[in-house]
Amino acid sequence: MRQIILDTETTGIEVRDGHRLIEIGGVEVINRRLTGRHYHQYINPERAIDPEAIEVHGITDARVANEPVFADIAHEFWDFVKGAELVIHNAPFDVGFIDHEFAMVNRARGNDALGPLSSQCSILDTLKMARDRHPGQRNNLDALCKRYDIDNGHRELHGALLDAEILADVYLAMTGGQTALILGAERDSDSGSNNSSHTGFSIRRLASERAPLRVITANDEEAQAHQQKLAKLREKGACLWDSLGS
Repeated sequence: MRQIILDTETTGIEVRDGHRLIEIGGVEVINRRLTGRHYHQYINPERAIDPEAIEVHGITDARVANEPVFADIAHEFWDFVKGAELVIHNAPFDVGFIDHEFAMVNRARGNDALGPLSSQCSILDTLKMARDRHPGQRNNLDALCKRYDIDNGHRELHGALLDAEILADVYLAMTGGQTALILGAERDSDSGSNNSSHTGFSIRRLASERAPLRVITANDEEAQAHQQKLAKLREKGACLWDSLGS
């Protein structure tokens, strides 16, 4: 399975108020392993960024003034994501902005070559997933990092690529893949949580570049001893081992 863990930053909250994308970040996961391949792009929104939005992500008008407009990167981004499952926290927000940008490009070019995302991608909303698993609790990215012992201490402001990388850690921890449980780790002393899902455990993602597991096969002597043991079991009745290959 190919997945893209995706995040965006915008000039403001509402598409209907004319707000635009200013940053896209995505990391690729195949068969629950981070591949190291990613997509990251700042975008000139061709409008001013709201001061309230700058307080969240720290991206100013000057920072994106010389970046390409969305139309110039639309095909490259579309080629990166199409065919994948998109894993997004609060997916309706990000998908709404991306589809709006694709629609604007299509109108300008007089075709429908790009988007919507749902035409070529399946979409998984990790915010909905978190709310289903942890009803009545805070389920923003920072809260999930704390709940699953994901280190996000380097995150002072929101950023699309950084948030996508953190969300990848959170998603893999939430779904129980590509993680290691370290027994006996100290609980976060200030967490104040009685959530048994991480009491006494610390979760860390295994390195994607680690060496493959070594496979050791039995030698002739060991194989012969194994067959002799099975023969003795058959003398006493049915041997469950024989049913494994059927």
